[in-house]
Amino acid sequence: MEKITDKLAALPPNTNYFSLEFFPPKTQAGSSNLQARLIRMSQALRPLFVTVTWGAGGSTATKSLELAEICQRQLGLTTCMHLTCTNMSRALVDEALDEAKALGVRNILALRGDPPRSEEYHMDDQENSNKDFTWAVDLVRYIRKVHGDYFCIGVAGYPEGHADDSHPEHQSVERDLPYLVEKVKAGGDFIMTQLTYDVEAYTRYEDTLRSHPSGIFTSIPIIPGLMPIQSYQIVKRITNLSHARIPAEMLSRIEAVKSDDEAVKRVGVDILSELVEGIKALPQPKSLPRGFHFYTLNLEKSVAFILERCKLIPSSTEPTTPSTSDSESEIAITTMPTGPTMVINGTGELSKRRFSRRRASSFNSQPHNRLIVDSVSARDVGSRHRLPSGAQSSQGSETHQTPSECAGIPAGPSTRSNTLLISEGQGSLGREATWDDYPNGRWGPSSSPAFGEIDGYGPSLKVGPVAARRLWGHPKSPDDITGLFRKHVEGELVCVPWSDETDVTSGGPLRAETEIIRPQLIALIEGKRFWTLASQPAVNGIKSDDEVFGWGPPGEGFIFQKAFVEFFVSRQSWEKEVRPLLQMHGEDELSWLKTDNEGAFESSASAEMVVDPTTSKPAAGATGINAVTWGVFRGKEIVTPTIIEEQSFRAWGEEAYGIWEEWRRVFPRGSEEEKFLESCKRDYVLVNVVGQRFVGKDGARLWEMLALR
Repeated sequence: MEKITDKLAALPPNTNYFSLEFFPPKTQAGSSNLQARLIRMSQALRPLFVTVTWGAGGSTATKSLELAEICQRQLGLTTCMHLTCTNMSRALVDEALDEAKALGVRNILALRGDPPRSEEYHMDDQENSNKDFTWAVDLVRYIRKVHGDYFCIGVAGYPEGHADDSHPEHQSVERDLPYLVEKVKAGGDFIMTQLTYDVEAYTRYEDTLRSHPSGIFTSIPIIPGLMPIQSYQIVKRITNLSHARIPAEMLSRIEAVKSDDEAVKRVGVDILSELVEGIKALPQPKSLPRGFHFYTLNLEKSVAFILERCKLIPSSTEPTTPSTSDSESEIAITTMPTGPTMVINGTGELSKRRFSRRRASSFNSQPHNRLIVDSVSARDVGSRHRLPSGAQSSQGSETHQTPSECAGIPAGPSTRSNTLLISEGQGSLGREATWDDYPNGRWGPSSSPAFGEIDGYGPSLKVGPVAARRLWGHPKSPDDITGLFRKHVEGELVCVPWSDETDVTSGGPLRAETEIIRPQLIALIEGKRFWTLASQPAVNGIKSDDEVFGWGPPGEGFIFQKAFVEFFVSRQSWEKEVRPLLQMHGEDELSWLKTDNEGAFESSASAEMVVDPTTSKPAAGATGINAVTWGVFRGKEIVTPTIIEEQSFRAWGEEAYGIWEEWRRVFPRGSEEEKFLESCKRDYVLVNVVGQRFVGKDGARLWEMLALR
């Protein structure tokens, strides 16, 4: 019974169920981590089904199918695969559906994806797909025509109306209704909504659908989409992108604790639990159970808290067993001198498919953490990596390890008593299993399944072609690009294509700390033609409630930062000026990473682990992980929200050059703008430089060294 509609029909009326969404991680280590996480969540939480996202234009096709295979075949989870149809050839759509069929996946969430871009998107003599798929209804009709009733098809609904091309003024439920009617008539079996935080708006939406004159929505399952609040920045960004409204009272509760991620997550659990209970109370057709779909962002702790609090976890027929003690169920992390890191030695390889590969947080670590290893003995790990002083207990290194396939899995059955541990923050699903449950985009650990983009849909400008041309004009020369970056740093331009946050409706200022190094950044942009993507000044022990640099529990700790800057620079300048300059300084002074469109990687770190003989600790940068922001708080281990490491930089490099590609596709094929942006993608390298010293005047050394010609 793998079709969602069949599973719903088998549930007793007036019951509740939930589903979870996951996206393919960007890195191999993240994929291994997510697989272990999926095992834990499937056993302890027992969702009715899970969904797997699909990147725009098929950008994550291979990884999406691999993740669907893990969920459906290996874990036995009923899986629904997203499928976007625009900017994809019919052959790719056919191949995706055939692959889903081969995997036993019988559920498809049929989506449009990015607005069709016939001339701009297909540049390499690809088949023009837009004649086949312009809207999601075209995909629904096509699936029904080719595959009959084999697939259960879900379609998207928008409780506050769909906003296209970043124009929220077009949002209207009434405007969307004819399209939704058409999708359901074409073969849609259930409706899954975009995320919502507004119970009143959702109530109006359901009432509008259920009372529609056509009667087509009378008994169709409508599943609200809900996103746990993981951080203030994420909730602001995701609502900007989706144009979903956050009620003022709710937003004020989040803003009151916005500098403390842990507090935001706690408040977020309260808010989402209230939201679930509010929707639970809405009238529902007697024959239908009430469902909830959670956009997990590949994170588990918040959603587990919410499910437990709202009593959504289905009861288990397994006998209740005593909960495991902390000493029996603990998970893996060790803190290296340059910041926390997890070691995974398995390859994490998934089966190869016919699809060609297009492109491939702060840690909440608490006491009793252990090192995850995969088929490697304790002695092997101990001999290969010298751990910092005090990392081993008197009981021996074996007590600090657990096999990756068992990491975070309760020693006993996944019973309700184990599930209670989740809500209390204890046991394998509570404290220990969630050390990477604080997403920090691409600045977190590459081994986290939440590393990188917040939605897993692949490289994106985050705005449509019309907004992109309005924001960034028609660049035709390096001076044009330089002007964009200068305006951005000066606060005249709200974003550049690589900005983490893109809110075209407001021209809000840059982060306050950028003001401190603005003169240095302008000098690099105008004088050196460094197109800066990210940066921060050095900080040495500022209180955690500081208005500019503070984060974490206010008044309970101190914040430290190393200065760093990341930028594009011409290949010629890199080879003749920048690389020789960086090579003049040792790793204890500057740490740097470089990549390009072909993935050619260079760094300041040596290939072998270098150990300082005076301290028996790895030399600065030798581990490949560089903590550039950290906080010391009362009663906690050091928290490291921003790290720079080789694997995360490589993954970001792929995405950064993918954004060049997306930007060029905004312009017609063969146009001057398109050719110029393609040359930038080919001829510019991406560089990240960290100033290792952060005390006093040494904190400004990075800017002084880079400014030299």
